[in-house]
Amino acid sequence: MADQLICPHCGKPVKEYRNPFPTVDIIIRQGDSIVLIERKNEPLGWALPGGFVDYGESFEHAAAREAKEETSLTVTNLAQFRAYSDPDRDPRQHNISVVFTAEGEGVLCGGDDAASAKLFPLDNLPDPLCFDHATIIADYLKARGEA
Repeated sequence: MADQLICPHCGKPVKEYRNPFPTVDIIIRQGDSIVLIERKNEPLGWALPGGFVDYGESFEHAAAREAKEETSLTVTNLAQFRAYSDPDRDPRQHNISVVFTAEGEGVLCGGDDAASAKLFPLDNLPDPLCFDHATIIADYLKARGEA
């Protein structure tokens, strides 16, 4: 069993656990618009800024870091919105996303794994959006009484 993990201390096989990966997404609002990024990697298309939480990192820090890396914006008024955990929300693997809302300060510019970043009016979003981001935005608008 070459691909079985063995405990270095006792020499017994270690049970392999398969867990979802923690991620964050950020709804960065500026007036009646939100920031979306055009993804450089699969799945291609428009999406909310976000990404994976690093080991030892809080969800809040990951949200601020991912926003800065992908949009060059510094986020203010960062607040947790909801968590999304549908195993099929990401075609690559089972990811759980904690979604945040924020305002952005600075000059908007795509970076890291974002080919570009752009403000979109809430009533004129690209269709389709990657992952379950259309659902997330619809839930956000409904929660704010804007749907």
